[in-house]
Parts: sequence; C-alpha cells; structure tokens
Amino acid sequence: MVPDLRELTKITAMSLLENFERYPLTFGPTPIEALPRLSEVLGGRVEIWAKREDCNSGLALGGNKLRKLEYLVPDILASGADTLVTIGGVQSNHTRLVAATAAKLGLKCRLVQESWVPVEDAVYDRVGNILLSRLMGADSRIVDDGFDIGIRSSWREAMQEVRKAGGVPYGIPAGASEHRLGGLGYVGFAEEVRAQEAELGFRFDCIVVCVVTGSTQAGMIVGFKPDGRADQVIGIDASGTFGKTRNQVARIARKTAKLIGIDEKISDTDIRINPDYAYPAYGVPSAETDAAIRLAARTEGMITDPVYEGKSMQGMIDLVKRGFFLLGARILYVHLGGVPAINGYSYRYRQA
Repeated sequence: MVPDLRELTKITAMSLLENFERYPLTFGPTPIEALPRLSEVLGGRVEIWAKREDCNSGLALGGNKLRKLEYLVPDILASGADTLVTIGGVQSNHTRLVAATAAKLGLKCRLVQESWVPVEDAVYDRVGNILLSRLMGADSRIVDDGFDIGIRSSWREAMQEVRKAGGVPYGIPAGASEHRLGGLGYVGFAEEVRAQEAELGFRFDCIVVCVVTGSTQAGMIVGFKPDGRADQVIGIDASGTFGKTRNQVARIARKTAKLIGIDEKISDTDIRINPDYAYPAYGVPSAETDAAIRLAARTEGMITDPVYEGKSMQGMIDLVKRGFFLLGARILYVHLGGVPAINGYSYRYRQA
C-alpha cells in the first residue's frame, strides 16, 4: 500500500543516506516546474511537470552526474589520488562533469572519449561537452572504440598510463554507474522528491527518466522502494542495448539497496524500462526525437538534447498520445542536463 502524504514526510525525515558522507557540488534541491503548455498541446489528458536536474549547479552547466559525484568525492579525497580517470563518448556529459569536479578539487583529469556515436557533423568532436572538458584542463583523448555501457579496456589502459607517469589514478566508470557508490545520488533524489511532494500537496503518479548506463534509474528505484513506488519510475532506454541496460539497472539497484540496508528485495517488476525509442542507435536522433526536441523548446522554452533528453521526451510524448497514462495523471519528467551535446549536432539543426 502506498503511504499518504503524512507518511511521505516521515519517510523523508529518516534519510536512507545518513551513514554516507556527501561533498556538495550542487546548489541544493532542484526545482520542480509545471509544463502547462506542453500538457495542453498533448491534449490536456495529463499534467506534465519537470524536475530540473539541468539547473542543479554552477559547475560546468550542471546535470545529473553531479548528484552521483557528490558521494564519490569523499572517497576520492581519502584515496590520495591526484588524477581522476573516466570514460564516455565524445559528447559525454559524464566526462564533462568529472573534468569539472577535478578542477574544483585541484586534481588532474584524464578522459577517454570513445567514438560511441556515428555522427558526421564537422564540429562534433570540437564543441559542446568535449570543448568544455578541454577548457577545464582535462587531458581528453579520442579513441576509435564503439559504444558499450560496460567496463572498458581503454579505461583500464588510461589508468595504467597515469601510474606509469608517476600519478595516482582514481577510476570512475562510465556514468559512475558501476562504481559501488554510483547509485546513492539518486536515492537522495527520491528523498528530495518526497519532500517536495509534501510541500506541493500531491504525489506524482509516474516519474519518466532516460536510462543508458543505469545508476540514475537504479538509484531512483531504490529511493522510492520504501514508499512502494519503485515501479512508478519508467526508464526510457536510449542505449539501444536494452537487455544489457536492464541487467545493469537491476544489478546496480540491488547492490545499492544492500549497501544502504534496505530490507525489501528489489524485484524484476520494480524495474520498468521502455526500449521503443532508442532507435536508430545510441546518440543518433530519429525524426521523432527531433520533433520532440522542437515541441519542448517551442511550448516551454525547455531545451533537450539528441542523445538523452530528446529521446526520453519523445518517449513521454508518445506514451501520452497513446493513452498509456491514466486520465489526470501527474507525470514528473526528469531533465538530466545533457544540453551541451546539442552543439555537436549543429548541421542537423541548422534550420531548426
């Protein structure tokens, strides 16, 4: 049974993360805003709201990865490392924010930027996220390896290169997802949403979020498990490797639940991921993705990107049109902050 709003307040007061140290990289709770024009354009059947994780920090334009990194930083500082080593695609939001965190902490940063996306835009590898990472002093190197959400040999090799040069690396896997602490930030997100729901006077019926490497959705699943809402988190897959992504979300969720001491078992039914919108490939927007990006921009002035938010926006819009959500449902769309990547697609959007 789902608790009422009074019970939500009690759950919020008993933080699941009280035994874990956090280093603040964000401004605090991110705003929740109504999207009435988008809701109206889609027929007024549901209320769409947005949780603005893209507005969470002044650190390199912010984004969801900072919530995760806040729980890694104490471990980084305790390790004695002098160089953060991580991996992502050329337009990775994660590598941008690891570079920013390294700059903030006064550490070096080595980035492995794999060629995950078959994009031919002339400026793809010179603008957006990779440009910002380089501005912040990161040693960013592009390699030819293709897309995969798992642990990569190129990442391990980069750490060994740091060691050979006399440095002390701290390895952070893609999206921080396979890190043992990678799910904690979005457990905290669930606690934050509960507190905001208590202030708003209602609960959201569904949370929609993009999923690729998995720890963002996995953390939400764990965080909402105590109030019986784990299965109300709907992941929109943007990886195009649905089975691998689902398995990774399940593994991270179960490890995170065990780490923080949640007694309830994370079940298969708690993990809801829709694979229908990842086409044609990771990082490659479809015509429907483009239409969703334009609709959000032209109704709400909210910019989404072709890799993550565009696809989750596409999925949410289509599900609303198909009547997937109950009449009158309140949907919380989570904007994870991938906007800098859109600069790498300048030719595609040159005429908007």
